[in-house]
Amino acid sequence: MSDSPAPLADPHLVYDPVVGDGPKALVILGSTGSIGTQAIDLVLRNPDRFRVTALSANGGRVGLLAEQAYQLRVRTVGVAREDVVPALREALAARYGAGEPLPEILAGPDAATQLAASDCHTVLNGITGSIGLAPTLAALEAGRVLALANKESLIVGGPLVKALAKPGQIIPVDSEHAALFQALAAGTRADVRKLVVTASGGPFRGRTKADLARVTVEEALAHPTWAMGPVITINSATLVNKGLEVIEAHLLYDIPFDRIEVVVHPQSYVHSMVEFTDGSTLAQATPPDMRGPIAIGLGWPERVPDAAPAFDWSKASTWEFFPLDTDAFPSVGLARQVGQLAGTAPAVFNAANEECVEAFRAGALPFNGIMETVTRVVEEHGTPATGTSLTVPDVLEAETWARARARELTAQTTTANAEARA
Repeated sequence: MSDSPAPLADPHLVYDPVVGDGPKALVILGSTGSIGTQAIDLVLRNPDRFRVTALSANGGRVGLLAEQAYQLRVRTVGVAREDVVPALREALAARYGAGEPLPEILAGPDAATQLAASDCHTVLNGITGSIGLAPTLAALEAGRVLALANKESLIVGGPLVKALAKPGQIIPVDSEHAALFQALAAGTRADVRKLVVTASGGPFRGRTKADLARVTVEEALAHPTWAMGPVITINSATLVNKGLEVIEAHLLYDIPFDRIEVVVHPQSYVHSMVEFTDGSTLAQATPPDMRGPIAIGLGWPERVPDAAPAFDWSKASTWEFFPLDTDAFPSVGLARQVGQLAGTAPAVFNAANEECVEAFRAGALPFNGIMETVTRVVEEHGTPATGTSLTVPDVLEAETWARARARELTAQTTTANAEARA
């Protein structure tokens, strides 16, 4: 293992593009989402370390985006939705003083990709979903450090990302992968026996597959330890998020799937662990707060003081660990299968899941129907013909097919349920 190429994320390697003196220049993609807003909080508390040159968002929270641009005095704002540009321009004008120049506005589906390649040191990709692939590739090709919170772009485009990324250029921002990143700094790759990825278990830990057939959208959105967007929260309820993280760990750290384990840890204090060949296990632990992983992504190889709360070790606490219930939550096992297939299989898995999550939120699928439908789509896709020689058109074509097939199967389920009730 020590003779193989360096993994995508390696704490021993520091990639540092030269972009001038002063605070580190950042571009934040997905600025109005959970990751983006917490990153901006960190930046505002550390103006001597960071400055933001550009922000991008989908466009659903124009007022917040304008306020962020004003607070950070960015030079460019990007929105994916061109229809919100008049409202954004009006919101910006309301915040800036008379005669004060407004930031440039980029609009359209390629806005985030353009900003990812703009002049900066680090790009934080906090976009949700596989639409983050193009910005990920653009940031890497432009030579920026990539603080990666958009796991889907790595999962659906693994070979494409690997072909572009230089050693040390990617710093993971997921709490689990930031934990592994820090623990791996304690040894060499040859010392690693396995990676242990922790899962809170979501809101349905301990429930059987039969119990899950009756859960509601509101229950699925009530995560016990993390405050996240609706898609990621439901992915955490199905444990699809954990399956994606297993694929991500394999791609980031070049560890085989059979040496990546998932354990349930309800308290979400230990974010992941690395077991070494001498029997030692190193765990990275903090209270559940994403500002710590974000600070690793933006500040590495330096740490940002007081980025997030620390434990009060004078108070007693109980930390529990349980095996994963693979019957109630088959998503992790399916993710391993598609990860091993590689090619377009991960893109099919991810796209089908995104469609099924939206169908569940709309009341068109039951909770268990999410994974049942995703499994059917993956099985119908079969072995990906592209193997590891993947292209962006391959990914887009596979995603388009998977979304269409997931919608067809969802419609069949809806019809069957309606007939059963009649």
